[in-house]
Amino acid sequence: MLVITRREGEEVVIGDPKAPLGVVRIATIKGDRVRIAFEFPREIDVHRREVAQQIIEGEESAQSPVVGKIRPAANNGS
Repeated sequence: MLVITRREGEEVVIGDPKAPLGVVRIATIKGDRVRIAFEFPREIDVHRREVAQQIIEGEESAQSPVVGKIRPAANNGS
């Protein structure tokens, strides 16, 4: 496991730096909460761990996978 330190607004490039697979940016830090922005092509799935686990469990038990709505981030001028 790679552990790195980043400040608000700093990024991590995933893959080849010339043609990255994606970018992870520290959007904001407020107290003990960190907002992380992921910039990846739409065909690459990105899930929180608990959602990924629900998908795996749903596939293993032949239930329908977790279905959710992706909503764009609110643009409130911040």
